[in-house]
Amino acid sequence: MANRKTLLPAGTAHKLPNDLRDALRSDADVVNKWLDITPLARNEFICWVENAKQIKTRARRVRRTCEELQEGKRRPCCWIGCIHRTDKDMSPSQQYAFSNQHKTK
Repeated sequence: MANRKTLLPAGTAHKLPNDLRDALRSDADVVNKWLDITPLARNEFICWVENAKQIKTRARRVRRTCEELQEGKRRPCCWIGCIHRTDKDMSPSQQYAFSNQHKTK
């Protein structure tokens, strides 16, 4: 059983930010689910949180990370994936989402 002192691992390309770490540690069940997912899955949640442009959005994503883990989800919903990984190229969907062509439609 995990507790508040449990060392929480980060992702493959991102460190675990303090606000997300504190939120995860607030519930032992969430800690256990965080420990159960892969480093790549943890990385996706961290990237999703850190990609928020507004403080309110970031806070909502931190909260949603805990909720989605409690719901049994192993990756963030509706996230195109981390573009910061150096071990793989961006997928075609990521390339499209970040292209100027997409932004002008």
